[in-house]
This record gives sequence, C-alpha cells and structure tokens, in this order.
Amino acid sequence: MNKTGFKHNWQGEADCSNCAIRNSVLFAGLEPTECERLHRPIDDFILPPHSKLYRAGEAAQYLYTIRKGLLKLVQYLPDGRQRIVRLLRDTDVTGLEAMRGQPYQHDAIVLQQAEICRLPLDEVRRLDRESPKLHHELMTRWQRALDEADAWLTQLATGSARARMARLLLRLAHFDERPCELFGREDMGSMLGITTETASRIIAEFRRGGIIRDAGAEAVHCDIRALENIAAD
Repeated sequence: MNKTGFKHNWQGEADCSNCAIRNSVLFAGLEPTECERLHRPIDDFILPPHSKLYRAGEAAQYLYTIRKGLLKLVQYLPDGRQRIVRLLRDTDVTGLEAMRGQPYQHDAIVLQQAEICRLPLDEVRRLDRESPKLHHELMTRWQRALDEADAWLTQLATGSARARMARLLLRLAHFDERPCELFGREDMGSMLGITTETASRIIAEFRRGGIIRDAGAEAVHCDIRALENIAAD
C-alpha cells in the first residue's frame, strides 16, 4: 500500500444511503436498513496518481468500489515487464478474488485521481450470506469483470496498432461530448502490446488528422465516428 495513501487521504466513514452513485455500485438494491448496518465500517478516501491501492500477493481483506477516477490492474512478466490487464473506472468493484480466499492477483495502481470506498471482507461476506440482492450483485460484478477481461483480449490485443489504439480511446471516451483524459504513452503501449514510441506516434497522427482534439492538459475530444471506423479495420 502506498505509504501516503489511507492515513493522509482518508475522508471519513462513507454514507452509503446517500451516495450519489449508490444505484450503480455494489450495494445497489439494498434496503436502507441494510445500508445502515454497513456504512460504519466502510472507509471513503482519495488516492493521487501513481498510488497503489493494493499489491499482487497481498492478503485480500477488502473489496473496493471506485467512485471516481481511473486505475490500472497490472501483472508482471518473468522478465520484469508489466502488462496492464484491465482498467477500473467509476462504479467498478475490484478485489473480488478476496471472496474466494485468494490474495490479490494484480497491482492496482491509480492513473487518474481516484475516490474509493474500502469494504471490509468479513462484512461483505456476512451480507452476502444474508442478502440475496447483494449475492446477485456480486455475481453480476464478477461476470462484468470476466466480460471485461474477454473484451481486453479480443479488442486491445488483436489487429493493427492503430485499430487497437482507436478501441482504447473508444473505451475511454464519453459519448456525451465531455472530453476524456489520456494518460502516459508508456501505459498505453503496455495496454496494447506496442512500444511507447508507437503509441506516441499514433496519438500524434490522430491529433494531426483531427480524430482527437486537445481540450486542455491531457484531455481530448474524440471523433467517435472516425475512431469506430479505424477500430473496425
């Protein structure tokens, strides 16, 4: 765990019953009385970019809900190189391997400042036994993680480098005209199995072609139709 994480970024106990994204996260559908039994042991905190939420091999004692932000799940190859196997964003739940008594399987690293709720495993297990709604939601989240892993393999690991980059940008893009935030080219290359130089070259090419347009700092507006055409190649 990043030493400047929870202690310095803790915001207090989460108020699950009044959470703005309650209907999109793990406790969607629970009755108010069930939320009342939960909100005291749940911590709410903010982590800055490059912080580690948890490390591969650590004993898994918590599940986590991403309220806002972007994280990467990283595995390390025998030669020390990293492969990014999935992105976590708003409303995602991570650390589900804890429910099977396994240690965390990845490093979870913050890409864009993240607001996170930390859910004690024993409390989640208790509610899982007592609440069919929570059990159903846990299974839904598990299936979503599997679907995301399958999509990662089929969309971001096959095809030309340009097509893979277009698919990644489509996954990051908002379809309501808001800009999306890019992150480091090294991370992009790791996600797509291409070099940092290739990732930088393709982003520059997309900028020149008007496929992405700067919106301040690392934020860009995306031409969704153009990206979809490239992604289909």
